[in-house]
Amino acid sequence: MSDQQPKTPEQLLDTLEQLGLRTTTVSHQAVMTVEQSRALRGDIPGHHSKNLFLKDKKKQLWLVVADEHRVIGLKNLRKRLNVANLSFAKPELLLEALGVTPGSVTPFAVINDPHGRVTVVLDKALLGADQVSFHPLTNTQTTTITGQDLGLFLRAMNHEPIVIDFALDMQNA
Repeated sequence: MSDQQPKTPEQLLDTLEQLGLRTTTVSHQAVMTVEQSRALRGDIPGHHSKNLFLKDKKKQLWLVVADEHRVIGLKNLRKRLNVANLSFAKPELLLEALGVTPGSVTPFAVINDPHGRVTVVLDKALLGADQVSFHPLTNTQTTTITGQDLGLFLRAMNHEPIVIDFALDMQNA
């Protein structure tokens, strides 16, 4: 991330609106895990995700955004991306690169990565979904958007995603 302060959820929502992307946002208790999110989400619509912030042996950073039900094997993912030794990156690097903390990891955080340090890997199922829901830079809110509009947002932020069909991994498991 640059020397600028990370964007606020309000600045993110303003950016989404300026891009002409329709969203709905609800506030809720802080959630840190997919399990906590499931228990508290109530009627929040759409697909929900798991978001993994990873690094490879060459220090390339990766944000993997997949349907919450997917099993993501790092060894298999490493092979699919043709990189060496994927591992979870430290929270300090997450804050530096994407301006968010654990529990708030989201594809919307690329708004804080203007230089493209982080490569986004997106589950094909999310991109094609009518509704997908993510934290808007804070884990006390959830924003719902179409999968197509998520793709438009990522491209507008100069983060063309690598789209992977993680359903194939589940069939081969």
